[in-house]
Order: sequence, then C-alpha cells, then structure tokens
Amino acid sequence: MSDPLGKITEGKDIIGKIRNFITGFVGYVDRENRREADKLLRETTAKRYEELWSRISELQRQFVSEGKLELVDDLEASAIKLRAFIDRIKGASYGYTGFFDAVRIHSEELERIYEYDFALLEGAQNLTNAIDNVAASIDTDGLPAAIRHLVSLSQEAIDTYNRRDEVILATSA
Repeated sequence: MSDPLGKITEGKDIIGKIRNFITGFVGYVDRENRREADKLLRETTAKRYEELWSRISELQRQFVSEGKLELVDDLEASAIKLRAFIDRIKGASYGYTGFFDAVRIHSEELERIYEYDFALLEGAQNLTNAIDNVAASIDTDGLPAAIRHLVSLSQEAIDTYNRRDEVILATSA
C-alpha cells in the first residue's frame, strides 16, 4: 500500500482530488484529525449545495414575477430534494471512527468513502451546470427537459449520499 500523504501531494488519486477542492483537507487522512476534517468536508459540501438551493429559489422567484407559476412547481421538486440533502449532511455525525469506537473503518472502506465524497463535490458542479442550463433555457422548448435534468441530478446527490452511508454501515455489520 502506498503512502497516503504522498498520494495527496500528487493530487492524482481520490484523496488528492478532494484536497484540490478544499483548502486544509490534508488532515483528512490523519486519524487524529479525521473527525475535524470530515466536519470541514461536510460543511463545505453543505455550503456549496445551499448556494445551489438559493439559485433555484431565485429562479422560482423569477418565474413567479413573470407569471410562470407552473414552472415554480416544477423547480420545487429539485429544491425540496436539495434541502433534504443539505439537512442530512448538516445533521450527520462527524468522523468515521474514533480511537475507542467499536467499529473501525479500514483503508479500503475509507477509500470508497472518499470516492463518494468526491462524487458529492463533483455533483455540486454538475448541478451548477444544470441550473445554468435551466436559466439559459427560459422561454425555449428545452426548458422542461432542463428542469427534469436538474431534478434528476438533485436525486442523484441523495442517492450518492445513501450509498456512502451504506459503506459505513456495512463496516459495522
């Protein structure tokens, strides 16, 4: 097994990719700092998704002011999914295991968790692009498809987070 710190400095593996998203992420691989680093990751992820939720809310306000009320409801599906996702991230306990915890996350499981964490960060960028697409599609025939895609990506964030939790729960079984 290679040195994780070396991997981080390279930025070629999943840990390095996450580190490139978040300043101060090096501590994530240090067992003593894992809980604090996980908290940083969750706060950063929640903040990015909250910004996206705010952008969707702004689009909804725009649709209301333009009298396009049917579009407000269409966007609400995405807004509700993102709000639930954000609340789950904020309400989750931090860290993967403490020194005296009965369940230990081993390096293989931790690597899979890192992959999901990175997928969540990438998902924020995908949602940004989808929201941009909705805004660009206003008054075009492509708007319904753009909104459906946004709703789909919002659900994908929830599904990714659920799969991440399954990795953690499988370790305790």
